[in-house]
Amino acid sequence: MIQSRKPYAIYVITKHGLKTGTELFHSLKGADLFVSPKFISDAPTGSKLLSLPMEPTLRETFMDYDCHIFVISVGAVVRMISPLMVSKKTDPAVLCIDDQAKFTICVLSGHVGRGNFFTQKISDLLENIPVITTASDVSGTLTVDILGRELGWSLEDQDRNVTRACAAVVNETKVLFVQETGEPNFWPLEKELPKGVEYSLNLENADPKDYEILLIASDRTDIKTKTPEIYSNSVIYRPKSLILGLGCDKGIPTDVVENGILKVLKEYNLSLESVKAIASVDAKKEEPAFIEISEKYGWEFITFSSENLDQVEGISEISKAASEYVGTRSVSEAAALLLSGSEKLLVTKQKYKETEGGKNLTVAIARIPFATRSKSHSVSLEKV
Repeated sequence: MIQSRKPYAIYVITKHGLKTGTELFHSLKGADLFVSPKFISDAPTGSKLLSLPMEPTLRETFMDYDCHIFVISVGAVVRMISPLMVSKKTDPAVLCIDDQAKFTICVLSGHVGRGNFFTQKISDLLENIPVITTASDVSGTLTVDILGRELGWSLEDQDRNVTRACAAVVNETKVLFVQETGEPNFWPLEKELPKGVEYSLNLENADPKDYEILLIASDRTDIKTKTPEIYSNSVIYRPKSLILGLGCDKGIPTDVVENGILKVLKEYNLSLESVKAIASVDAKKEEPAFIEISEKYGWEFITFSSENLDQVEGISEISKAASEYVGTRSVSEAAALLLSGSEKLLVTKQKYKETEGGKNLTVAIARIPFATRSKSHSVSLEKV
């Protein structure tokens, strides 16, 4: 999904289609309704004129919407959109509804473009039959390419081993899911994992030759260097698991803050993609560099009162500067611990300064202590 896109475009060319399109237009927030010239006078206020033939309109709209809904036959739609398709990473969802609104059919971008999600949503609105043909969805197994996306997870590499992993789970071959971090409900907690999928909380004793593929949820970047044989046979997910606690001199440049963060993450083999938020003291709430860096990376920026930070346990050292200037024993460490909910730091306070006499930055990192899935879902990887 591209953030600048509008949500829905609906296209109708028949009398019955206009009835269905109008219903969806009134039900879907932010939807645009495109109507053929013959029926535009009967269309609801705000409808847009649809060119006939439709190709000129579609060339203008195709990449502007997350979901295109055609109350038109599948064959006709396939012919019209085929020249517009670029990649499953960027193509929008395309749905077709028959003229009598008996079926909602997912035609394009079932997973990455959320076509299957939109199909089910529209089918529920129209109370008709959803038609979804993606193997992992119809077989009720893990959707490897978008697993955890609703939780904020991302794939480290959208191309590496993903197709092979999709085939592995669909064919119910032996797969190991290793969850070092991240929300446990990437798969419904009340359900056993799909057939063929084993589950572990760590990579210890995992033998990649025992599995068709390993699916690893981790915020570590050293899997490739520490266990290259595991890395080569894996798909790696990046949950939003890290909280950065920050302290700084007033007026610190944004690029210094960014460089400091990147340096600390690299030094401690932690993924930038796993950062969820930055935290500091209330006195830094309007610090331009912190605001700008949070906006650039889409991170939350949360601050706490000096009194709250002063009560946090688990800090590694007492800061004389923090006590003097903002009235608390610790800023970066206490803020990271408080926002994460963790009782211990992953990375203690690191000091960063680029030039002699330059502005100071401190960075501390804590990992969110996620709950884990039931032990009944886990397997022992101990060797006998």
